[in-house]
Amino acid sequence: MDADKPLLKKKYYPINEVLSDYLHKYKRVTKTTIFYEDLLRFQGSVVVTDKNDEDTLWVRVFHNEFERKEIDLSLKKIYTLLHSDGDESNLKFLTVDYIDFCTFGNSKPFRIKIRNTLNDNYTHFYVKKADASRIFGLELEHILSPNSINFLVFKETLIEEHIVGIPGDVFLKHHLHNCTEHEKAQIAKEFVKFNERCMIGLLGDMRSYNFVVIPIYDYDHIVFKIRAIDFDQQCYEGSFKLYKPHLYKENFLFTQLVHDKLKENSIEQYQKEERSIMVRRLAGSEERLKDLLFAMKSNELSPTLNLELLKKETFEVTKDKYFKNAKSMGELVEAALNYIKRNYHHLEDDE
Repeated sequence: MDADKPLLKKKYYPINEVLSDYLHKYKRVTKTTIFYEDLLRFQGSVVVTDKNDEDTLWVRVFHNEFERKEIDLSLKKIYTLLHSDGDESNLKFLTVDYIDFCTFGNSKPFRIKIRNTLNDNYTHFYVKKADASRIFGLELEHILSPNSINFLVFKETLIEEHIVGIPGDVFLKHHLHNCTEHEKAQIAKEFVKFNERCMIGLLGDMRSYNFVVIPIYDYDHIVFKIRAIDFDQQCYEGSFKLYKPHLYKENFLFTQLVHDKLKENSIEQYQKEERSIMVRRLAGSEERLKDLLFAMKSNELSPTLNLELLKKETFEVTKDKYFKNAKSMGELVEAALNYIKRNYHHLEDDE
């Protein structure tokens, strides 16, 4: 089965009052003096290429000189909100090196590079148009995965921290061939677990350029982690296979690693392990998850046709009536999480 098909351009879903209340409760709301629409008023741009002179699909933008000073100050203040709770004592040591705009994909984000002139260290963050489904994807990642997510919302502007790692497509092209056989087996294991999290949380379109591979040095060897960096297709698609990263042709080499390096019983064991760990994470975030699901169920996140198709497919896989009876994408996610809680909570006692 192949998940490779043109994905329709997703509709923008606004933040409703229930989601707004959730964001306020969990300190995701901030105030800024600059909005996504302000950054769109750039006067010119140049193509950004990589070290091999290939187009990165980003362009470096330039704003009117009379606006640039105010824009730079606002962006530096956003950086302090993300990383130091708004402490502006070091603001004078920060500089905006560049503002890039992505011409590819749904969210069309701006990427901001902030540099500390005292030590020349730098970091990035992103400014996007706030979309309800994308916010739900970020929050589900924060709760269900081993990765915390740092983002802020102000009205219709979304600010996301940069997630460090090697884009999956770049890793396959330039790094996989340098990995040892043991490292390839470890990557295969992580891909199986990543696939489980995406499938259960209904995070779609996880093609290789929408997630990163993170090498971590541990004593005398390297371990690899995989995490999503794009949440545009959260709870949107109607086909269940589009929530399974291993079915995309862009991920073929990762899928091939799984087939080459792992036996069938090992794959099943890693799937069970990830579901058991997810159950444990759910238990540690019960109130937050309850509030999040309540907000999700109050939002339209997908066309009705997509919802009906996905209900049918998930019911056929699980034979669980809660999938068939779901009235929203939020209820489908709730059904999936309740399903793994009923079927995998006992594994904690076996470990």
